[in-house]
Amino acid sequence: MFYYFITGIAGLCIGSFLNVVICRLPEKKSIAKGRSACPHCKENLKARDLVPLLSFLLLKGKCRQCHKKISWQYPLVEFFTGAIFVFLAWHHLADQVLANPFFFRDLVFAAGLIVIFTTDLRFYLILDAVTIPLAVFAFAVNFFLLSTSANYLQVAMNLIIAGAVGGGIFLLQHLISKGKWVGAGDIRLGVLMGFMLGWPSIGVALFLAYIAGAVVGIILVICKKKKMQSQLPFGVFLSLATFVTLIWGERILSWYLGLIR
Repeated sequence: MFYYFITGIAGLCIGSFLNVVICRLPEKKSIAKGRSACPHCKENLKARDLVPLLSFLLLKGKCRQCHKKISWQYPLVEFFTGAIFVFLAWHHLADQVLANPFFFRDLVFAAGLIVIFTTDLRFYLILDAVTIPLAVFAFAVNFFLLSTSANYLQVAMNLIIAGAVGGGIFLLQHLISKGKWVGAGDIRLGVLMGFMLGWPSIGVALFLAYIAGAVVGIILVICKKKKMQSQLPFGVFLSLATFVTLIWGERILSWYLGLIR
C-alpha cells in the first residue's frame, strides 16, 4: 500500500506539471520559466493555490483573485495521472516495482500520452515538442531493455519496422488527401507508437484506434454533435489505443489470432 500511496502522490504532482506543459506548449511558451498564473486575471498563483486537486476543491473551482471558473482540465489531468500511475504500480506488482525498469518506462510513456491526448482534445494539436523527444526516448529505452548481445539487431529492426508502419500509414493518408484526412503530427505520432509498442503490437493499437474513432464519430453524427465531414481529434484515440495496447496488447493479439485459427 505504501508504494501505491507514494506513486499516487507523485502522479498528482506530475499531473500538475503536465498541465503546465499542455497549456504553455501550444502557445510556444517556456515550461521552465515563469510562474503559473490565472488565465483570466493573469495574477500569479501562490503555492497554496497549486496543491494538486486539493486547491481546486478548496477554491470551489474558482480563482482566488478574480473568482472566475478554473478549467476542469486541471483537476482531471491531475486525477487521471495519479490514477494511471497507481494502476501501473499495481500492474507491475507493487512489491517489486522499484526493481522493475518497465514500470518507470511506462510512467514516462503514460505522461507523454496524457499530454498528447489533452492537447489534441483541446487544441487539435499533436506537438512535435512532445512526440519527437518521446519517440527518441521510446526507441532508446526499448532497445536497451529488450535487447541482448544475441538479439540486438532483431530488436532494432522490430522497432524500426513498427515505427515505419505506424508513420507510413498516416503518411500515405496525408499524401492521398493532401493533408485533409490527417496532419503531419499524426505521422510523427504513428512513429512514436511504433517505437513504444514494436511489431506486431502497433497493428493492434491502430486497429483499436480506428474502431474507437469510427464508433465515436458515428455516435456524434447521430446525436447531431458532428457532421460527416467534421474532423475528430484522432490523436485522442491513438493515445488511448497506445496505452491499452501497452498493457493488454499481447492478450488482445492472442485472442484475435485464436479466433481466426
